[in-house]
Amino acid sequence: MDQVKQGTDALFILLGAIMVLAMHAGFAFLELGTVRQKNQVNALVKILVDFSVSTLAYFLVGYTVAYGIDFFSGADTLAAKSGYELVKFFFLLTFAAAIPAIVSGGIAERSRFGPQLVATGLIVAVVYPLFEGAVWGGRFNMQAWINQLTGADFHDFAGSVVVHAVGGWIALAAVLLLGARRNRYRKDGGISAHPPSSIPFLALGAWILTVGWFGFNVMSAQTIDKISGLVAVNSLMAMVGGTLAAALLGRNDPGFAYNGPLAGLVAVCAGSDVMHPLGSLVAGAIGGAIFVAMFTLTQNRWKIDDVLGVWPLHGLCGAWGGIACGIFGSQALGGLGGVSLTAQLIGTAVGVGWALLGGFLVYGGIRLVTPLRLTQEQEYDGADLSIHRIGATPEREAAW
Repeated sequence: MDQVKQGTDALFILLGAIMVLAMHAGFAFLELGTVRQKNQVNALVKILVDFSVSTLAYFLVGYTVAYGIDFFSGADTLAAKSGYELVKFFFLLTFAAAIPAIVSGGIAERSRFGPQLVATGLIVAVVYPLFEGAVWGGRFNMQAWINQLTGADFHDFAGSVVVHAVGGWIALAAVLLLGARRNRYRKDGGISAHPPSSIPFLALGAWILTVGWFGFNVMSAQTIDKISGLVAVNSLMAMVGGTLAAALLGRNDPGFAYNGPLAGLVAVCAGSDVMHPLGSLVAGAIGGAIFVAMFTLTQNRWKIDDVLGVWPLHGLCGAWGGIACGIFGSQALGGLGGVSLTAQLIGTAVGVGWALLGGFLVYGGIRLVTPLRLTQEQEYDGADLSIHRIGATPEREAAW
């Protein structure tokens, strides 16, 4: 029976890893549909190559930093318990690789390829695993400190803060250091509009992410005996709440409507295992509202050229998710309890602060060595031709 349980657990978490791996196609198509046509190839290539760099960085360094476990032993040792530890690494890798995928959307259309790959390696090897290990790996005594102060651990079941807030706040640092796209904000005070190049591709990306998110959240149980239908329904309700709020406040704009479910799902990750479904609905709706309001402010008033709005979507909605867990996870609001709002506030603040510091250190350090962005001519031509030497729909002359 133990062998059956081990095999079932390995299969369970492997399916979760595959579902979250598929989410990276969602990241790619969401960015492809949002950027201008001359940058579509770059969006597709970045996500794939970033994932590959993330895999090496996390396998060789990051997973050890987070959990104190390495894979420098024989295959017979690695295959123990049906290879559960290996597929657990695969599952958690897909979370780690989401960080550069999030950053990619913020710095789209003007970032150089090589420096971004270097940043990906540093973030996934060091910056992200340090906070991941502190929250999920029981390392560095952070949870013990928070528990001593508040009587409860910082609770983040599926990564509202560990993954999304960290990715979003690293992205904010990168966007600020990189600067706005050329002619986005004109000297006369006007703003050049860059509408999405493909609403169908944007929608496809959002749908792929949404479906994969049920693996992201539900499979965060990591073993079959801990699976909970509550997590699935809470994710569903948060998705619906985010969608309706974003569609309403965004006045039916498709960009807002399709980012709404993502905002809701980001907001519910932390507390999806302890909230009541109605609490998740409200938390998701607030996430959708945060995205619409803050995307508009960052783009139009503060003139922060965050192309996909990853700071509002992941950074702010992720931070809200950490806090919402402490509110809607309480028994007073129908939750299962065992969470502390104070602990959630402290843990969220630590995550945001660490991500912002890490983002400025990584991208600021790289900028001291080499430029982060394309030249003016390269940006005008587009990242597709400048970096990859081919467009998304190359014209071909007939051969006679």
